Amino acid sequence: MGILEREGARGGAVPTKAAAADDGAGDAVVSDGALPLLAVTASEAPEPGKPTRAALDAAHVDFALTAQIIVAWAGEGGEEPRLGWWRTDLVSEFGGQDLFRRLLPHTWAWAVLQAVREAARRKDTELRAKDHDPDQILSLFSLGFELDERLEERLQELKRAGTHPEQALPGLREAMQDTWSRDAFFKWVQSHGPAETVAMPAGRRIKGTTLNEACFNGTAGDGAPSLDAVIRQLLAALAPPSDAYPLPHFRRDT
Repeated sequence: MGILEREGARGGAVPTKAAAADDGAGDAVVSDGALPLLAVTASEAPEPGKPTRAALDAAHVDFALTAQIIVAWAGEGGEEPRLGWWRTDLVSEFGGQDLFRRLLPHTWAWAVLQAVREAARRKDTELRAKDHDPDQILSLFSLGFELDERLEERLQELKRAGTHPEQALPGLREAMQDTWSRDAFFKWVQSHGPAETVAMPAGRRIKGTTLNEACFNGTAGDGAPSLDAVIRQLLAALAPPSDAYPLPHFRRDT
């Protein structure tokens, strides 16, 4: 049984606007599945050289979204704290899960993950602001406007489809166990390979690579890292463990 399948008894978390926005009258399950992941209409034709949603590999988009959710979950504090990087208690039987079950009975599992992902994104924004030029940082929760928008759209697609998160994104099961283990989480982190970092005011900058959004859609040329490779390095750079969120990041190639 996955962490999002347990029954709750009482709640105390406050839902975010992002998590609750799609419910109310829109809380019905869409029976015919999500919107096409890679569809681009003529009206969406990109400017020359601008990244396109169509160019983003579907598996890489889902991998990035899975990574964001897992890190957001691991970073929670609350009554049963995990890493304590953000002060939320959302993916918790007696916290956010019980509350969202009652408020959003059809989409509560996605709403919980959406809310904790937003908490992590806000911490990411707060830490990036310590840099002299925050807009030049690419991090797990800030990958550039086009990709950030695509990831949000993908989350909404999956939420509307009505598929349980652990079925839609099977990678969640690998790390989000019922019983929290710090050692198991960092073993998962380290499974993504090594990453050399240097300490900066905002967090851990990954050495040796500068990036731009073209790396994520195959237009950056031979030898440029893919989105999958970038996410793996950002995850790997979460190690060694830190009491505060270490903000692994790249510098944007200008």
